[in-house]
Amino acid sequence: MSDKLKIMVLSGVREQGKDMFAVQVNDEIFVLDAGLKYPDSSLFGIDVVIPDMEFFKQYGDQVAGIFLTHGHADSIGALPYILRDWDIPVFGSKLTIELAKIDVQRENKRRNNQLFNVIDADTEIDFKNASVSFFHTTHSVPDSLGIVIHAPQGQIVYTGDFKFDPSAQPAYRTDMTRLAEIAKNGVLALLPDSSNAEAVLPNASENEVGTYITNVFRNAKGRIIVAGKASNINRVQQVFNAAAATGRRVLLTGRDVAKIVHTAMKLGYLEVPDGLLMKSKELKDVPDEKTVILETGRMGQPLQSLQKMANNRHRMITIHEGDLVFIATTPSHAVETTVAITSDMVYRAGGTVIELGRNMHTSGHATGRDLQTLIDLLKPRILVPVIGDYRLLEAVKDLAVETGMDPDDVYITQNGDCLEYDTKRGQFFRGDAVPGEDTMIDGSGVGDVGNIVLRDREVLSDDGIFIAVVTIDRKKKKIVSEPQVTSRGFVYIKANHKLMNDSIQVIKDAIQANFEHKKFDWTELKQDMRSSLGKFLYKQTNRRPVVLPVVMEVNQNRHRAMQKKAEDAAEGNKEKPVKKNNRKKQTRPANKSAKGKKPVNKSAKGKKPVNKNKKKDSKADDKR
Repeated sequence: MSDKLKIMVLSGVREQGKDMFAVQVNDEIFVLDAGLKYPDSSLFGIDVVIPDMEFFKQYGDQVAGIFLTHGHADSIGALPYILRDWDIPVFGSKLTIELAKIDVQRENKRRNNQLFNVIDADTEIDFKNASVSFFHTTHSVPDSLGIVIHAPQGQIVYTGDFKFDPSAQPAYRTDMTRLAEIAKNGVLALLPDSSNAEAVLPNASENEVGTYITNVFRNAKGRIIVAGKASNINRVQQVFNAAAATGRRVLLTGRDVAKIVHTAMKLGYLEVPDGLLMKSKELKDVPDEKTVILETGRMGQPLQSLQKMANNRHRMITIHEGDLVFIATTPSHAVETTVAITSDMVYRAGGTVIELGRNMHTSGHATGRDLQTLIDLLKPRILVPVIGDYRLLEAVKDLAVETGMDPDDVYITQNGDCLEYDTKRGQFFRGDAVPGEDTMIDGSGVGDVGNIVLRDREVLSDDGIFIAVVTIDRKKKKIVSEPQVTSRGFVYIKANHKLMNDSIQVIKDAIQANFEHKKFDWTELKQDMRSSLGKFLYKQTNRRPVVLPVVMEVNQNRHRAMQKKAEDAAEGNKEKPVKKNNRKKQTRPANKSAKGKKPVNKSAKGKKPVNKNKKKDSKADDKR
């Protein structure tokens, strides 16, 4: 049997974040990254989105390991949910593994540390069907790595998030010599980062960014509130350097940034001068012109925290006159509107805003020129652009064609695509799809919120909900009590009495029509009420609220008792109901005025209870 080679695009294309890809060599699968993405405004109430867990249900026993490129959420965020149910080895650099452990610990208290394996750029791991090696890349977190799968058919290279910056510090620098060695052995397939492919200007070097941040700190007169990502270790270091250079002290707010900073300090990836960091209780004693507040928000998202500060709802900080809010990260297109809204709120509170991304072209991702340099260096047989929206994948294809690649050798994929290698023909073809849907996390639920629930939430957000409550007697085919109606998010009830009263008549008509023309069925009755109310409300308001009918029934127990009594009468047994009633009378609890005493019969106070049934009296006398 010929060797099997597949490249599986599990998630991370035609979107931003949620990176996860896989390479199958015979019966072994090597998973590359396992990230999450933060929801946009269309995903009502969803906390985060992760790749399709159905993949691990189908192929989990074949997965040899999960290999991580770096410690950002788009690379490691799905690990807590995967490791809940599958004991799969995880491989990454020292800092990446420590950040992954923090993520897993936050969502899954029972962490199995034996699954985590620390590797470096010099590591090569031999498996049954292939080997895996690594190489240094430049990103905003140190010790980022690219991954090479050495299969019998050739090498498959996955860059993860990367860029080229020759002036980067050693812990952040791409190993160009190693890339040349990989190219010398031939690259079958290249999976490059496409996030910044449209950029025509080169990225500013990190030295330039550090100098700019220091100048911003020097010119600030009051407090500086820095909003950034906790896992952007390079930016955190630049903030620390600028604070130290301008005689300021730094307060870390948020559990995430404290854990990540202390972890990076312990491993030697962050240099923090003595006395630079302060505790929250010291904040009131440090002058505003000597204060820097580093805010990352929950899970590295600082914008919501800034909004709380501006609205006086933050647990520690309130933005006031003279504060400078420095947004030290370049926002994606999806959150640009949120950044604008947040800036407006800061100005209303008396502060000012400076955005790093507006004044410098800085990114942790490769520009178009960087990508062309990588393609020209590695000369891959095929190119599979990943990590980016659709237009960015197409941009990478155009860049590759400019370097001389055949357009047919560039594969624009979507989540769930599987590229299989035909050894005889020496080329890839699209095979059967693999699981590639989104798994949505809402609270503690994993994947229990789907498109139907989201559609209901969208409708609720658009037109609200209309609730109708009615009680019926289906045996007598009549409405027992007047229907009650209410709404939330639909209309203001006090100003729409006529609409609410008319809707009550619509409910009555629908129920009566159901009684007269149909055999009684709960589902049909509710559907008729929902349909009639929906048409009526749309006709009156041009809105379509979620209509929730609540139908209750009375006398169910009486009907059952009457039916039982009729059956007993037919059998000639008329004593059982009497016996049951007498027993109830004897065991009735005493009233409050006679606590602790025997039950008293109101018709004969002070006397012992008398049973009208003679047979029962004789038995009671015997007992006495």
